[in-house]
Amino acid sequence: MGAAEAKQAILDNRTALGIEFGSTRIKAVLVDGNNAPIASGGHEWENRYENGVWTYSLEDIWSGLQECYQQMAKDVEEKYGVELTSVGAIGISAMMHGYMPFDKEGNLLVPFRTWRNNITGEASRKLSELFQYNIPQRWSIAHLYQAILKGEPHVKDIDYIATLEAYVHWKLTGKRVLGIGDVAGMFPVDSTTRDYNEKMVQQFDEQVASYGFPWKLRGILPKCLVAGQDAGCLTEEGAKLLDVTGRLKAGIPMCPPEGDAGTGMVATNSVAKRTGNVSAGTSVFASIVLEKELSAPYSEIDMVATPSGHPVAMAHSNNCTSDLNAWVNIFREFAEAMGMEADMNKLFGTLYNKALEGDVDCGGLLSYCYFSGEHMTGFTEGRPLFVRSPESKFNLANFMRTNLYTCLGAMRVGLDILFKKEGVKVDRLLGHGGLFKTKGVGQQILADAVNAPVSVMETAGEGGAWGIAVLASYLVNKEENETLEDFLDTKVFAGNQGSTLNPDPEGVEGFNMFMERYMKGLPIERAAVDSKIW
Repeated sequence: MGAAEAKQAILDNRTALGIEFGSTRIKAVLVDGNNAPIASGGHEWENRYENGVWTYSLEDIWSGLQECYQQMAKDVEEKYGVELTSVGAIGISAMMHGYMPFDKEGNLLVPFRTWRNNITGEASRKLSELFQYNIPQRWSIAHLYQAILKGEPHVKDIDYIATLEAYVHWKLTGKRVLGIGDVAGMFPVDSTTRDYNEKMVQQFDEQVASYGFPWKLRGILPKCLVAGQDAGCLTEEGAKLLDVTGRLKAGIPMCPPEGDAGTGMVATNSVAKRTGNVSAGTSVFASIVLEKELSAPYSEIDMVATPSGHPVAMAHSNNCTSDLNAWVNIFREFAEAMGMEADMNKLFGTLYNKALEGDVDCGGLLSYCYFSGEHMTGFTEGRPLFVRSPESKFNLANFMRTNLYTCLGAMRVGLDILFKKEGVKVDRLLGHGGLFKTKGVGQQILADAVNAPVSVMETAGEGGAWGIAVLASYLVNKEENETLEDFLDTKVFAGNQGSTLNPDPEGVEGFNMFMERYMKGLPIERAAVDSKIW
């Protein structure tokens, strides 16, 4: 669509706005009536490690959101000469899981505890035993129960528990609702009723009854919605929160807020059965839509849901590109110290492509990119670690290949369970996120890691912000009884299959050799954590 058509879509209100809070960037994407991006904005931010907790402040949340929106509105004005006062629909997305408890006055009772925290081990174990269902440490219910077990005084005052996007949506609309994809990251869901698992809700209420809290679980959790359902409208107060200039009008319909796993599924057209996607950024996770439930619970596998409510098995690792990015920054500093201008896109591209020249088994090198704790392999804390023996082939190509391989190491542990133990089948696997920005590199390494073809679509670069914009578009543009799967196939991805790379047999063997070394070397990482030397 050309600029004139995009401008007309804005004037006719045939647009949808998606905003996603990622780990390091808040991004806004505006799409036209054909779901093509026509404007965007962004804001960089970082989590903080305070008092043993990974967190973001409320001030950071709102200032970041407002800056992100203003950047998008400025982009609209510069490109199309239009002052943005309304859009057709809005959607909010964010990092899944975590814990934001509020009292009756709407005050946050403790600092936001993000998905990155591995501080709920006791609660995770006990709830998994109670439900006979894996409850990861990141899940909101694990954070709540851990607070109960520790006797934290704030628990009695809880009136509402939200994830990040549920909180932002609540403030913009007044509605305490959440899309089922992230509901399934708070508490187990029932894929038949497309709601919280009622049996487990009752089990939890019985488990904590002796504490005498003035609330029941359902009363403090957001209402569960599926894609396409009414999630309220932007209020006058919400419009002022989002657009500090006061230009944005109230009354805009908003779709159910969703987690980044759900928006990633949408952004890669991976919401149908036997499809899957891998999101690789600060964290990395593979989400595969199942044909049937797994035969048993596994501590390494999260059971979540598509935005429509289909069961999804997720192999999630807390750590992916943080340590890799830190190494690339070292090379940037070197280049600048040598008097060279460091173009980061060129630097990433050069180093990533160099990795493809390395030995398929990384020359015997080993790395753990555990910037934070890693539940997949049982670490409450992280210590990034690079290890080699005197016999290892230590050169730049192998160094970079090792740092790319290890980004997928912990996730591969979970995928082995799905593919080898459970016999899960996947017809289409798509990659998106920062690891795939350099064409063909991360994509090939992922294909070798999972021994399956991997596709990357051009639109996947827009990420979850585009995914939630598409969900907002689905809310207002779907036809009667049109499923999300059909909407994506016919109105979003028609004719866009992306580029596909097949696994290389030598690369598959090399990654397997790396994984053998990775699993055997875990005691080294354990010693680094337990020593408390740093």
